Amino acid sequence: MESAAPRPARGAELELNIESLAYGGAGVARADGYVVFVQGGLPGDRVKAVVQKSKRAYAEARAVEVLEPSDDRVEPTVAHPGAPWQALAYERQLEVKQAQVHDAMRRIGRLSGFELEPIVPAVQQWRYRNKLEYSFGADRAGRLICGFHAPGRWDEIVEIDDCMLGSQTGNAVREGIVEESRAQALTPFDRRGGGGFLRNLIVREGRRTGQLQLRLVTGPGELDRVALIGALPSDASLLWTQTDAAAETTQGGRTELLAGGEKLEEELGGLRLEISPEAFFQTNTEMAERLYGVALEYAGLTGFERVYDLYCGIGTIALLLAPRAAEVWGLELVDSAIADAIENARANEIDNVHFFAGDVRLALRELVAEAGSPEVLIVDPPRAGLSKKVVRRIIEASPRRIVYVSCNPTTLAPNAAQLVEAGYALRRVRPVDMFPQTPHIECVALIERE
Repeated sequence: MESAAPRPARGAELELNIESLAYGGAGVARADGYVVFVQGGLPGDRVKAVVQKSKRAYAEARAVEVLEPSDDRVEPTVAHPGAPWQALAYERQLEVKQAQVHDAMRRIGRLSGFELEPIVPAVQQWRYRNKLEYSFGADRAGRLICGFHAPGRWDEIVEIDDCMLGSQTGNAVREGIVEESRAQALTPFDRRGGGGFLRNLIVREGRRTGQLQLRLVTGPGELDRVALIGALPSDASLLWTQTDAAAETTQGGRTELLAGGEKLEEELGGLRLEISPEAFFQTNTEMAERLYGVALEYAGLTGFERVYDLYCGIGTIALLLAPRAAEVWGLELVDSAIADAIENARANEIDNVHFFAGDVRLALRELVAEAGSPEVLIVDPPRAGLSKKVVRRIIEASPRRIVYVSCNPTTLAPNAAQLVEAGYALRRVRPVDMFPQTPHIECVALIERE
């Protein structure tokens, strides 16, 4: 019997044929049967790759040269660490995402008998994001720069001139902040030593309203507020968050409003919405409308149902459902998001919705006791999906129909499998391409009680 080929060591150079794409975007190759996940490799490529991690079952590597390009490879539009799939033709991106959703449902969830519907393509392949989080750093000459983390690096920032994922307006205001920060000789956060001042810049834009909101995240210190405000358009809002957190984070700290309004206004599906600085809102407004449109279609409301919206955020889905339901109950952990949801219901003159702040794991039972069991339940959880306890609580609530809005098919699949074990059936799944040029996949699943 032949012995298995030795696994490659860290730093080893390999010539590999990329067979497919794994969930998350890495190319899948084999070296004498040993699996290697290759960042930067596309199906059909032959690449030279350097091994970065070597484990018993697989290795992780990065392509350093494309020896023979795939027929699906196209010329990248722009150097951008946040657009790793831009070298893959867009139609092929859609095919891969569709296949990955199917694979997750079948392989991870071991589910069958459902209809996988065609993926909904993006309205815009570039300049589609309404929110971008930039990081400050320094180039080799010590000059202040602003951009994104280099792939796989927490301490290296890649400078961005024109971020093709955001609007030209958003790019211009970012550059205004950077130029003024250079004029004030402000220093970037030192991710190794912990010193420095400037950490992050969050640029948010109302795609339908044209409003701009910027939030500058720094360490404790001082800056010339008047000059910084002067670098922005007169109608833009600016918030300043100071934090002494050891790690880089845009959450927490003390936030002060320097100019404009505290909340950003946006329009979606005929609703006028207010969004607090740290509240979650889908980062692609146009595709959020299509995503939520699928959720409304799957909900199949007739006007007489009691509906629950779990992880409701600022209430967008609940408010879209309300005109088609008897009553809607929204549940969300973040207090400021619930405050936004209540205000959004008032501003849109919708009075058959009720919003409560609470942890779904603990509060769902209380909600059922107060409001009664729902006929339809909408759930839009974080990437980690639903914990087993939350799934049990949903089963206890006994909705007739569950609409699961997912940003991660690999966590949707096991959650759906748990529900199927409890007597539900997975009927339909429809992927939606919210994030072109990236491996991220959103989808909506319809799960009904047998």
